[in-house]
Amino acid sequence: MCGIVGYVGKKQIIPILINGLKRLEYRGYDSAGIAITLNDSLWIRKTKGKIKELEKEISTEAPKGYVGIAHTRWATHGTPTTINAHPHTDCTGKIAVVHNGIIENFSQLKQSLKEKKHKFTSETDTEVLAHLIEMFYKGDIFKAVQDALQLVEGTFGILVVSSDEPGKIVAARRGSPLVIGVGDENETFIASDGTAIVEHTRNVIYLEDNELALIDEQGYKIQSLYSDDFIVKNVEKLPFDMAKIQKSGFPHFMLKEIYEQPQTVMDTMRGRLLTDEGTAKLGGLQNNWERIKKSSRIILTGCGTSWHAALIGEYLIEQMCHIPVEVEYASEFRYRDPVLKETDTVISITQSGETLDTLAALREAKRKGSLSLGLCNVVGSTIARESDAGVYTHAGPEIGVASTKAFTSQVISLLLFALNLGRFGQLTAEEGITVVNELLKLPDKIKEVLAQNDKIKKIAEYFAEHSNTLYLGRGLNYPVALEGALKMKEISYIHAEGYPAAEMKHGPIALIDDNMPVVFIAVQDSIYEKVVNNIEEVRARGGKVVAVVNKGDKRVAQKVDHVIEIPKTMHYLSPILTVIPLQLLAYHTAVLKGCDVDQPRNLAKSVTVE
Repeated sequence: MCGIVGYVGKKQIIPILINGLKRLEYRGYDSAGIAITLNDSLWIRKTKGKIKELEKEISTEAPKGYVGIAHTRWATHGTPTTINAHPHTDCTGKIAVVHNGIIENFSQLKQSLKEKKHKFTSETDTEVLAHLIEMFYKGDIFKAVQDALQLVEGTFGILVVSSDEPGKIVAARRGSPLVIGVGDENETFIASDGTAIVEHTRNVIYLEDNELALIDEQGYKIQSLYSDDFIVKNVEKLPFDMAKIQKSGFPHFMLKEIYEQPQTVMDTMRGRLLTDEGTAKLGGLQNNWERIKKSSRIILTGCGTSWHAALIGEYLIEQMCHIPVEVEYASEFRYRDPVLKETDTVISITQSGETLDTLAALREAKRKGSLSLGLCNVVGSTIARESDAGVYTHAGPEIGVASTKAFTSQVISLLLFALNLGRFGQLTAEEGITVVNELLKLPDKIKEVLAQNDKIKKIAEYFAEHSNTLYLGRGLNYPVALEGALKMKEISYIHAEGYPAAEMKHGPIALIDDNMPVVFIAVQDSIYEKVVNNIEEVRARGGKVVAVVNKGDKRVAQKVDHVIEIPKTMHYLSPILTVIPLQLLAYHTAVLKGCDVDQPRNLAKSVTVE
């Protein structure tokens, strides 16, 4: 989950590394550090806190240098302190390592190294790597890294430098992503993801698991961890530019990304809707539909927001296709030895395409012979490369840690999947054409919801004064209640829980009093009357109710304290519109409370550790 960046070239290195870290800060921001190779020594500075603290530390004493590595941390082993910040060094101080991942056997390795008189200064698992490399170093840093990693169990994306070989960086990955950026004039970049290097180059190479790279002034060489044969890799293009990772006048990335949703929803649908036939065309699946149609069941798996999108996908696929669907937490999936068959289709859903638990679920499905599909946002990501086939959401880079536009793009993608699959059998052309026509109206309807921003901001003032809240919905909008509660928890630190509205009286109703804000999603669908009854139950106990309703719904408006209106749309599409007010409500509540919206405490964007 940490962010790492490195550079070899002819330009002044500190601005390159610091700017790269800032682009990666959404991956972790507990502490930061930098190591530069000089003639015969390493210049290392690191601090607790965010990148700005590291900038202060080095602003008056930064040396000239042209080769170096840097790191921004999301803590796993060891508290966020300066001592635990990366880079970590060996006993000699000549070898420095930055690391993303978890070394699972670090305790055994550390004890063995201590018996060999190695001295440790931090609480981290990463420091073990520096001492292992020292143990194997015989004048060739690349070979020392290769030998050391033979002993390592766990995941890693690492960069290593040595003052004895000051012109080189060694990179290696297993489970944690690394991308090499090929620049001009014999300069090479390497980072956890493309956002750190896109301002310098869009030409990239993706390292695969158990690959090492040697980067020096001549360029790069790649080989397997387990052999000495060099590997030829294709250079690919990053699918975005600098404009996509800037705030563009918005105070926070999260607000910008909420407001991008009319465009990102359209981008997810672009070129995929066949209006005359009432279906969707998903090019990434075109060679797999025969097998998908014969699926005995479809399993959707993901974590966090992606799991909520999967729950909506379950409703959509079952209603439109009449195929059994199960939704699984990716983090639990493989540990219960799931019963999978060749007739199962498993869809792994992830924004980054690097979520370690989701990747492990995909690999488990492949191992057991199921068709393994990926649904992700990042072109070239590990899940995109390892899945049998898949669908890109085309939401563009999402920098805010709390996911917004990625969620709606995932739901749209699952709807397109259900539409395509449904048209093979259960869904008539007329029904499909209705869905397509309503999909095309969504961007304008999203704009109508966003136009209520000021009203939602006013409602947020009430939420900012409380420390607990409930979110209630039914049917397709039950997962939206979960997602709304998650957004509130993530960025405002208010305790929020989502439930099916009917489940309220099976426990949560005990919490309701005049200090409990309750958010209802009460759209006019087949279970509208049931939700109205649930609202009455909350009112009878003094709860303060905010309701997301269809435009013109006077009945609910008379019963609640606040209403947020959304345009009417067909049942299948309502989650796209109902979730946006909840995103804005969480955002404004967090801002009013003075929280760091884009970098909430203890979180990171891409969860690449277990």
